[in-house]
Amino acid sequence: MPSDRLDDVDAGILHLLQRDARNTTTTEMGDAVGVSASTVGNRIQQLEEDGIIDGYHPRIDYHDAGFPLRVLFVCTAPIPERSELSERALQIDGVVDVKEIMTGVENVHVEAVATDRDDVTVIGGDIDALGLDIVTQKLVKNEHIQPFDHFGDDTADE
Repeated sequence: MPSDRLDDVDAGILHLLQRDARNTTTTEMGDAVGVSASTVGNRIQQLEEDGIIDGYHPRIDYHDAGFPLRVLFVCTAPIPERSELSERALQIDGVVDVKEIMTGVENVHVEAVATDRDDVTVIGGDIDALGLDIVTQKLVKNEHIQPFDHFGDDTADE
C-alpha cells in the first residue's frame, strides 16, 4: 500500500505508534483519530500485513546495558553485491544496524556495539571477511531521532 493511499486514520495511527507504540492503547488511538478501538486494531493489522509496519523495537541505551562502545563502520561494497553483503553483515555478532546507501562509494554503513577495543577489532575483521571494504570507523557518541511527522500530526487529536 503506497503512502499516497494512506487515509487520515492510517496516517494518524502511524503518527501515534511512532510517538509511543508501547504505551498508547488502541482506545486512545481511536479517540485521537475518531474511530473505534477495534477499527484501530484492524488497521494496524492491515498495515503490518502490507509491510508498512515492520516491527516494534525498543530504543536501547547500549552504554548503560554494558556495551560502552558504539562504532560506525563506513564501507564500500560492489553495487551488485550490496544488498546481500548488507544482510550478511547484520548477522555478525555485535552488529545492530546496517544501512544501504544509494549513492557514492561509501555505500554500506554498519553500526555495531562492543564492550572493548578487542571486540571492535573482531567485528571489523568479520566485516572485512564478508568482502566489505571498510573505509573508516567512527565512534558514535549519541543518536538523536524523532518520528517522521508527516503521518498525521494534524490528523490525530493529542
